[in-house]
Formats: sequence, C-alpha cells, structure tokens
Amino acid sequence: MIEKLMHKYALSRQGAKDLIKGVVACTLQNISFMFPVTLLYLFVKALLNGNVRNNTTFFVGGAIICLFVIFCITLWQYNSTFLATYVETGTRRLALAEKLRKIPLSFFAKKDLADLTSTIMADCTYLETAFSHFIPPFAGSLISTVIIAISLFFFNFKMALASLWVLPVAFIIVGSSAKVQEKLGQKSMKAKMDCANGIQECIDTIADLKSNNAEERYLKTLDKKIEKVESRALKSEFGTAIFVSSAQMVLKLGIATTALVGSLLLVKGELDVLTFFVFLLLVSRLYDPMQAALINLAAIISTKTNVARMNEILDHEVQSGDTKINNNGYDVVFNNVSFAYNDDNKVLNNVSFAARQGEITALVGPSGGGKTTISRLAARFWDTSSGTITVGGMDISQIEPETLLKLYSIVFQDVTLFNTSIMENIRLGKKDATDEEVLFAARLANCDEFANKMPNGYHTEIGENGCNLSGGERQRISIARAFLKNAPIVLLDEATASLDVENETLIQTALSRLIKNKTVLVIAHRMRTVENADKIIVLSNGTVAESGNPNELMNKNGLFRHMVELQTASQNWTI
Repeated sequence: MIEKLMHKYALSRQGAKDLIKGVVACTLQNISFMFPVTLLYLFVKALLNGNVRNNTTFFVGGAIICLFVIFCITLWQYNSTFLATYVETGTRRLALAEKLRKIPLSFFAKKDLADLTSTIMADCTYLETAFSHFIPPFAGSLISTVIIAISLFFFNFKMALASLWVLPVAFIIVGSSAKVQEKLGQKSMKAKMDCANGIQECIDTIADLKSNNAEERYLKTLDKKIEKVESRALKSEFGTAIFVSSAQMVLKLGIATTALVGSLLLVKGELDVLTFFVFLLLVSRLYDPMQAALINLAAIISTKTNVARMNEILDHEVQSGDTKINNNGYDVVFNNVSFAYNDDNKVLNNVSFAARQGEITALVGPSGGGKTTISRLAARFWDTSSGTITVGGMDISQIEPETLLKLYSIVFQDVTLFNTSIMENIRLGKKDATDEEVLFAARLANCDEFANKMPNGYHTEIGENGCNLSGGERQRISIARAFLKNAPIVLLDEATASLDVENETLIQTALSRLIKNKTVLVIAHRMRTVENADKIIVLSNGTVAESGNPNELMNKNGLFRHMVELQTASQNWTI
C-alpha cells in the first residue's frame, strides 16, 4: 500500500505513512461527530420514558466527554493532515530538485525553465492542498460512512436502504468524470505552460522587442495566451461542476426517500417515532460531509495531471556509475561514437579521434557539425547512442557523473553567473579556495582590468547573471573558474568568442601556461584561435571530415583550408 500511494500521489515514504495517518484521523473524527447524535438519541428516549431527571449526570457528563473526545481527535487530525503536508511538500520539492541534479541533460533539452519551475512550485503546492484538504477527508468520509451505514442496517434494513441508495449512485456519477477531467486538466495545464513560457520569453527578450518595435504585437499574443488560461480554467470548472452538481442533487433525494419510506413504515406500524427521528437526524448529518466528499473526489481526480508531471521527473532514469576512478592518464578517446537527441535526428555518426594529454585538440567545422555535442559527451552530460568514450582507458559511461566531472574544467560559450560578488562567482570553480587562490586565477584570466575599476573591487555584486558586466568580462570570470579548478582535462567551448583581439591574446597566453601536461579540447569558429593547436578535428554533418595539425590540413586543400580562406576574406571586408 505504501508503494502504491507513493507513486499514485508522488509522495515520499514518510508522506505516504502520514497520509494513512491522516485518513485514520479523519475517519475517527467523522465517527466522533456521531457521538452527540447517539447521546441525543438516548436523551430523547429517556425524555419519552420520563427518565431524564434521573439521568442528568449521565447526559451532562456524556456531553463533556463527547466534546473532549472530538477536540482530541480533531487536534490529531489537524496535525496528521495540515502540519504533515507542509513537511511533505518541502520533502517533495527537495526530492524533485535532487532528482533533477542526477537526470541526464538530455531531459532538459525537452523541457523549459517555466515547465520545471511550475512542477517544483505549483504542482507541489497543489499536492499540498490535495494532501490536506482532499484525500484524507474524502477517504475518511468514505470509511466512516461505510461503518455508519453498516450500523444503520442493524437498526432497520428498509430505512437504511432508503437512506443510503443515493451514495453509490452519486459516487459513480463523479467517478465517471475521470476521463473528462483528465482531458480538461491536460488542456488547462498546456494553456498555463504556454502562458508561463510567453511571460518568461517576454522578460528575457524585452531588449530585442523594444529595439524592433515589436512590444505591442508580442503583448497582444501574450494577452491571447492569458485569456486562454482563463477560458480553459472556466471550462475545467464547468466540466467538473456538471458531474459534482448532478451527484449532489442525487444525494438530496436521499432525504426525500428517507422521509417517504419512514412515513409509510410509520403508518403501517413497522417503525417507531424515535427510530424515524434518529434516521432523519443521521441522514442530515451524513449527507453534509458526503457532499464535500464528492467535491474532494473530483479534486482528487484532477490531481492526476499534476502527479503525472512530478512522476515524470521522479521516475526518470538517472546517470549512475562507480564513484571511484581508475584511469591511467588523461587521454580522451572517442571510438565509433554516434549520438542522436531523438531517433530522427542523428548528430554524430561513428566519430573516432583521440585528444592526447599534454596536447591541444581543436574541434572546428560548420555550425551544426557536432562540435558542442562532442564536448558534452566527453563530460558525460549525455550518454552516447553507440560507441565508447574513455579517459585514460576508463569508460566514462561506467563512472558517476559528479565523480567524472572532477577531472574537467569547462568554459561554456554561454556563461552563467550568480547575483553575488566577482570573488564568489570565481570561487565556484573550487569551493574551498582561499582568497589568494581566487585572485591568482582571476589575474590569469585577465579579470584585474575590470574588477579593480568596480566600487568594491572583487567584492562587487555583479547582478543577476552578471548583468552589470560586459560579455567579455562575464566570459573572463568563467575562464577564471576553470583556472581555479585546475583539473587535468580542459574543455573550452568558444571560450574567447566574446573577447577583443587584445584580451583574446592575453587569455591564450595564460592558457598556454596552464595546459602543460593537460588534455585540452577546444571548440572554435575563428581559425586564429586554433592556429597553434597540436591537432585539429574537422567535423562536418556529424562525421570527422579531416584531422591533423594546421599545416597538414592547409596542404590538403580541404574543408579546413576553405574555412580559413573564407574567414580571411571576411576579415578584409569593410563598409
């Protein structure tokens, strides 16, 4: 049962146990609400028999005990549902974040930031509501109703049948809405995601929208997405209301049939007034929570979409492997590697080459040739579709990704910085680095030039994603991280793309001092960046078109020479 609840409602093991406790607490609470009815029945019976005065102490004491029991059970119910759900929501968000950390990056290529943020925040919030307001009260109402219904059959079979026949009918009506609610929920979620993506895209591209006078046109499109969210929400509510309202109307018929059958039995002498009174009292007390239970059932059904989104993350396969490395050296070797982001889009096809320790291996070629993909595969951001990649003879697919990444210093083309100081952004490369080590790495990356001009030097806050810095300054911080980490394998993905010629030369000079006895894999579009490389791999359409040192490739009169000549011609172009 625990395992089923964990998967059905995307709960942790403790959350599933707490949910069961909540159900038990809600069941006992509903049953405790019947204690006053039982006491009232005894009071009326004593009143009719003229024994009230002789049993005053019993009734007063009984009333106090009922109140005390209800208070204690209600307090337990509150702790078992509301307080427990807050803990579970936090646990669930942490579990999702931890799972995202271990999921292959190929998963993120299919998801966008708004979608994942919505899953961690909005879907978990909905889980919190379901955990506290929907599932335990519904299950508690259902179980307590079954227990009370069985007891009613002992009182009078015909009256019990007249009172309870509406319950299964009402639940069947709401239960039959599952497929309708699922479709409505999926459409509503899609509308919400489209809207969230539109809002995020608007914020991210506001400068481009302004520069192209496209704000008004874009906002009209965004307005339509917002209106669609509202429209889908109304349709979802209306679709649910049709079933719930119909079920509640059927439920109301139970009072009528109870009164009608009770009146007939009373006339025939088959039922006494006291029993008739008790049934009317119980039915009125029984149907109120059941109306809420029907709403809860509809709400529980609607959680299927949210749970499915969370389970998509929680059930996704993770990259695992050995936490101990056994490499012999740091040569990176690709052996017949093929890779596709999906079945219809093969990016690499039987790629083989070796990036030797102590050498600079450059990857060049037309856009879309697979250069960046190779660097990502080398660091096991993705796993190959076929073939093997080894580091010092060690198959990287057998090594746990975080352990493997200790061997790599990586500089991405797109730099990500944090809203903290320059010092702390560089320290990301080595969390326990001293200030002296950070400053040394910064100087090697030529960060002094701009950092010393800042109000607080290296302790200056640089804004969200380094918004207070230029593209070249941001990239130099990223390069400084790689220097600080000082790993034996260096991956540079267009590392100098945003630098001017002077700074590019300074960075390359610093790199030449640091890469001694290291394996360096450089991705570049500008041919002057790789003119001193020991080996160049020319990629075209996902295959190795050429390989060799710069002089060899220039003499081949192939793709590499053609690219060099094109870039030389473009450098001579003037307005």
